[in-house]
Amino acid sequence: MTMAKRKILILCTGNSCRSQMAEGYLRYFAGERAEIYSAGVEVHGVNPRAVAVMKEDGIDISEHTSNHIDEYNGIGFDIVMTVCDNAKESCPYFPTKALKFHRNFPDPAKATGSEAFIDEHFRKTRDLIKDHFRQFTAEHLSKY
Repeated sequence: MTMAKRKILILCTGNSCRSQMAEGYLRYFAGERAEIYSAGVEVHGVNPRAVAVMKEDGIDISEHTSNHIDEYNGIGFDIVMTVCDNAKESCPYFPTKALKFHRNFPDPAKATGSEAFIDEHFRKTRDLIKDHFRQFTAEHLSKY
C-alpha cells in the first residue's frame, strides 16, 4: 500500500531566500514522499545569492519562482512550516488541519558588509536550513 504524498508549504516573508533554500533541501531530502511548495506573505523574487550558495551544495533552485501565499488557497496542505518569525506572526489563517512547524532562521538578505561577508552569511543560513530539513525529513517523513 502506497501512502499519499504529503503536501508541505514553507512560508517566509518574501519567498526569496530562506523559504527557497528550504524548498530546495526538502525536495531533495523528501524525494517522492512529498510535494513541496514555498510562498511568502510578500513576493520579493528569488535572491541570486540564494541560488548561488545552493548551487555550491549541488541543489539547483534557479528555476524556482517567488510565490504569494494566496496562490495556494485551494491546496489542502498536510504541513505548514514557517521559517521566519515575521511569517509566523503575519501568516494568514488557513482553514486547514495541517500540522504547523516553526523555526526562525536568520535573514541572509539583511547582511551588510563586504561581498565575502554577505556570501558567508548566506552560506551559514543555508547550512542551518540544510541541517534542520534533513532532520525534519527523518523525523516526520520517514514513514511515507
